[in-house]
Amino acid sequence: MPTTVTKPWGSELILTESNLSYTLKILKISAGDKLSLQYHDDKTETLTLISGNCQIIWGKTQDTLKTETMVPEFGYTIKPKIVHRLMAITDTVLVEASNSETGTTHRLQDDYSRPDETDEVRNSPNRGWKTTNNN
Repeated sequence: MPTTVTKPWGSELILTESNLSYTLKILKISAGDKLSLQYHDDKTETLTLISGNCQIIWGKTQDTLKTETMVPEFGYTIKPKIVHRLMAITDTVLVEASNSETGTTHRLQDDYSRPDETDEVRNSPNRGWKTTNNN
């Protein structure tokens, strides 16, 4: 059953079961909002812009970040330890495919003062956020 996770910047619709070796999500980011500046221990993800105008800010370190305007239907692959952030210029919809979510998401900057996302937080009943199930 798909699960919607409400985030302060919008929402994630998680389409896969949690016991699989991969995760597929639809991200909706509200205009003007951005995800945390972060990196993952283990997770490799590929993002594709479906609609809207979004920038990806990424690099090997915080000192080497570059900003790119995302191109629709192009795959942006983010490997472990790559520092990255998404910033929606307009309401934005993206698809994210990744290996199963393990390890820690380290937040270097976050507009919402959220802590790092650990396996414990991710596996809590609400993933640490307000969650609703779609029927």
